Amino acid sequence: MTNISMWSGPRNISTAMMYSFAARADCVAVDEPFYGAYLKATGLKHPMANEIMAGMECDPQKIAAFCAAPAPKPIFYQKHMTHHMLPEFDRTFIRSLNNAFLIRSPEKVLASYAKKHDEVSLHAIGFVEQAEIFDEVVQHLGHAPPVVDGDIHLNNPRASLTQLCAALSIPFEEAMLAWPKGPKSCDGIWAPHWYNAAWNSTGFGAPTHTPLQLPDHLKRIADQARPYYKKLKAHAFMAD
Repeated sequence: MTNISMWSGPRNISTAMMYSFAARADCVAVDEPFYGAYLKATGLKHPMANEIMAGMECDPQKIAAFCAAPAPKPIFYQKHMTHHMLPEFDRTFIRSLNNAFLIRSPEKVLASYAKKHDEVSLHAIGFVEQAEIFDEVVQHLGHAPPVVDGDIHLNNPRASLTQLCAALSIPFEEAMLAWPKGPKSCDGIWAPHWYNAAWNSTGFGAPTHTPLQLPDHLKRIADQARPYYKKLKAHAFMAD
């Protein structure tokens, strides 16, 4: 049994990565299990917030126990948003998991996030919390866990997934490179609002190289996030 936690911020390729693992016959996937608890604790007015809290477990201790427990299949893939792990949530369960980290440049994250959310903050994109969790895992392991840079991954998904699977001590499978269009059984309640592009995908798309022109307030957030991104970037697979 391998419980894999993939720690990401929003507007990365996190949903595509979840679909990739969910396409394996030996894997069961769960989508952002702490989202309901995060909304309940913060009172934030996210899209579909009431439906999310009503439809999910919102006790962080029970969620942590669920994440650390055996699953119905040999691989239990967990898509986590780093900013959901609030300071008051006990993170000790993370030490029992096989952790990996998914990163993307703050400019691309912010450009995508701002299309879906009117209000953007450094906390909302999870870079600080991702670096905190990374440091905690490094301290526990004594070495850096796997780090996947989304743009490098999209240049060569097969090579990137092969490296990731090796680092997680599981075999790579061809099934991870493609999935059918449409909703998936692993999707969170919020999928209709956020996953329109993911539902139209059948695999990892090509990376985008369009120059980004961020407004000044987003540039300031990107500047704040960049040191945390670079910290993890230094450990990312170079699969391109």
